[in-house]
Amino acid sequence: GRKNRDVLVFAATNAPWSVDAAFRRPGRFDHVLFVPPPDEEARRELLNRHSEKLPGAAGLELEPLVKKTELLTGADLRALCERAAERALERSLASGQVEPVRPADFQAVAGSVKSSALEWLATARNHARYANVAGQYDELEAYLKKIKRW
Repeated sequence: GRKNRDVLVFAATNAPWSVDAAFRRPGRFDHVLFVPPPDEEARRELLNRHSEKLPGAAGLELEPLVKKTELLTGADLRALCERAAERALERSLASGQVEPVRPADFQAVAGSVKSSALEWLATARNHARYANVAGQYDELEAYLKKIKRW
């Protein structure tokens, strides 16, 4: 009725292929939006936000890191900043004074932070490739082609 006229309901899932088709009928959850890992601009913003309160943040040059973190999620980028901060904390504990986070801290931990989206993308690729009957995974397919994971 009229009470629900201006109501919009969103739902999120990491497994849209597991949602029963009855839920995806017109008038229900009939639009599927693919939300990819953050692009370069979003990674820049996330890295700035996660590192802005770290000691020595003003002297950090994060641009090289932005380029090297493709496919990392927001949580992955936060973990990267936290691991770099842990290295500075270890130095601080050893020296007895606050030590700044340095670019070398980020370089040292960059290889240890892997994209938490890669496993999902591999699974999603199979669904896009073999179960895209109604075109609901077209955005995903285009993204996978763009990042050369198709």
